[in-house]
Amino acid sequence: MNEHEDSHNIAVKRFTFEEECKDELRTRITISVPEVLDPQYGMYVWPCAVVLAQYVWMHRAELEGKTVLEIGAGVSLPGVLATRCGAQVTLSDSAELPHCLDNCRRTCQVNQLSVPVVGITWGQVTSSLLALPALDFILGSDVFYEPEDFEDVLFTVAFLLRRSPHAQFWTTYQERSADWSIEALLHKWNLKCADIPLESFRANTEHLAGSSLPGSHTVQMMIISLKEPWKR
Repeated sequence: MNEHEDSHNIAVKRFTFEEECKDELRTRITISVPEVLDPQYGMYVWPCAVVLAQYVWMHRAELEGKTVLEIGAGVSLPGVLATRCGAQVTLSDSAELPHCLDNCRRTCQVNQLSVPVVGITWGQVTSSLLALPALDFILGSDVFYEPEDFEDVLFTVAFLLRRSPHAQFWTTYQERSADWSIEALLHKWNLKCADIPLESFRANTEHLAGSSLPGSHTVQMMIISLKEPWKR
């Protein structure tokens, strides 16, 4: 991971995803992510984002030509990688945090991409939420960060999945409390969850994409989808 700082107090980190092969003609994509040196959640690449991006990379064939939304995108590593892998991506973060939306745009600019960025308030059905297209996949890294936000996050995910019943929510999270649980909320919103072992997509390592970020952090991956057609 190469890193430098410019006069605007921004550090640019580079993450390289590549196939494991002996031949020199390996497939490789590098994503540059500008981090604003500011103590805000959405300003950094967190370990969960690198793990989710690794899953995106390993399943890139499934994403080509598909419609994808990243929620709580922050610096947008998974979403920008999905774009580079051929998906039609929309990036989103809190409508109440314009600096995080600016970060999404900054990452797109650095990678010379034009990707729509929208503000979405979790737990609310807003015009920006209603304007989203039918989705194939939703991405979200570390969106289960504050327990008081869990219900709003899953309300928003459930709303999107009801509009796109065959879509999947790919998400990574870091367990920070022994009381961490979304089981009751999954039941409430008619959702099911499948845990994805990190070793199944080569994420059970201290270094991913040239980064030491995942390190010894306890990061988990799961896929959430509708349990059955929504009953009105």
